[in-house]
Amino acid sequence: MLVLTQGDPAGIGPEITVKAWQALRESGPAFVFLGDPALLETEAPVRVLGNIAEARTVFRDAIPVLPLSLAVPVTPGTPDSRNAGSVIDSITQAVRLVQAGEASAVVTNPISKDVVKQAGFTHPGHTGYLAELCGVPGQDVMMLAGPSLKVVPVTVHVALRKAIEQLTPELIIRTARTTVQGLKRDFGLTSPRVAVAGLNPHAGEGGLMGREELDCIIPAIRTLQAEGMTIFGPLPPDTMFTPDARARYDVALCMYHDQGLIPLKTLDMAEGVNITLGLPIIRTSPDHGTAFDIAGTGQADPSSLLAALRLAAELADNRRKAS
Repeated sequence: MLVLTQGDPAGIGPEITVKAWQALRESGPAFVFLGDPALLETEAPVRVLGNIAEARTVFRDAIPVLPLSLAVPVTPGTPDSRNAGSVIDSITQAVRLVQAGEASAVVTNPISKDVVKQAGFTHPGHTGYLAELCGVPGQDVMMLAGPSLKVVPVTVHVALRKAIEQLTPELIIRTARTTVQGLKRDFGLTSPRVAVAGLNPHAGEGGLMGREELDCIIPAIRTLQAEGMTIFGPLPPDTMFTPDARARYDVALCMYHDQGLIPLKTLDMAEGVNITLGLPIIRTSPDHGTAFDIAGTGQADPSSLLAALRLAAELADNRRKAS
């Protein structure tokens, strides 16, 4: 059983939750929604539960809900920081359910970083908070996966100038190790192939366009190769995402956020999934935001949430078999 968080109630989370249930109610995987039932019950049958054990038996007929209350009524497309407490509580309780063995994985609906920040949330996003809840702060790694490509940004939600400042051999090495461990344990790859992007145009061209490749990226690659990892680069970022290039690796290790997310979303926007590696639990999420601009209009595409739910079930099964 998967547990699906509420996300920001003013975003498209409620709509894609209903559409995902409609698509999965016969085939699964089954999930329980952890949030305010009023967000869903006008669009689909809802069954409020006392515990998660009841969820599987009702999933075919109604969306199983473990209820949380919102502080104020919701207007789709108009976020309200007064409801941030419920958003955060949903994440916290979902993690606790997996830690207790009552659910197999957490799938998170999109949140607004700005909204929860106004309520005192100090983390830059989901992943840091999840790592803290799991007792592994700083060990989380973000992977974006789609049918065509998997990418891992070494630096994530920071300004580009700060990303360059943060880049070190140690950070690249830690990120690559966590990535390979996740690909082995959760994706079932026995010997993952890692392609490393350069930071600068033409991967620095021997120092002519920057020394980060020579001073930071290459030393990290050599250390990891010495450990037996199948890893190569740095590759010129403008040519490493072609179909022929992608066939030679299982994951692209990218130096900053947009370097990896631009090709991923170009290729797999509808089916992209955000996965948090380095946690003792499975967590996936759709690879898009709250889309306040279309919330409540019926236009939201559930494809990414469907992919996140299906992948969470697959990864949880792989991890169970590997344990």
